[in-house]
Amino acid sequence: MANILAVDDDRAIGALLQTALERDGHRVRLCTAGDQVTPALCRWADCLLLDVMMPGEDGVALCRRIRDLTGAPILFLTAKDGEEDVLKGLAAGGDDYLRKPFRVAELRARVNAHLRRQQRDPHPGDRLLRGPFALDMAARVLYAGQKALHLTRAEYALCEQLALHPGRTFSKEQLYEAVFGYDGTADERAVTEHIKNIRAKIRAALPGTDPIETVWGIGYRWKEAL
Repeated sequence: MANILAVDDDRAIGALLQTALERDGHRVRLCTAGDQVTPALCRWADCLLLDVMMPGEDGVALCRRIRDLTGAPILFLTAKDGEEDVLKGLAAGGDDYLRKPFRVAELRARVNAHLRRQQRDPHPGDRLLRGPFALDMAARVLYAGQKALHLTRAEYALCEQLALHPGRTFSKEQLYEAVFGYDGTADERAVTEHIKNIRAKIRAALPGTDPIETVWGIGYRWKEAL
């Protein structure tokens, strides 16, 4: 059982979200506008669902405002033609997205996969060293040199999965399933956007350094030698 905050100005969709997720035993709170989301609600929620297209404060702006208030997974709900806005949302700290209209079974599976990842026990406290990078697997922090990078949970999880298997190439589908526990081939762009954000943060901390190699037509791998 988890606490889920859903923000959508369409009351019918909100009711659908509530019915579907309460079926799995979750507690669901509904908001119809971004300005209704308070710091207390962010602290309460174990997972957040944000509609992208809302009047006033839209889902992307809301994500940007609350990301530092919660470490919980944030999933966007978007129409197909709003995908570019979703990619901006992932850059703002979101974890994943679902396209409308979505199947209720997929919604439930995706939310529960993120919750399982959120509740997974941390690794032992020893650091994993990879060249100038260190991963604190208990705190879930990636260090570039002496700098702790401000990664989202999804970004850190992708780095950890790659760094644990240096030289091994993972497809985007394999990375998504390994990180979130859900096999979703429609989510390749989410993985691509997260990798892009990771690289930007690494390059800002260690200019000219990129430990993640793109294997064209296949996926990504952590370089064996840095």
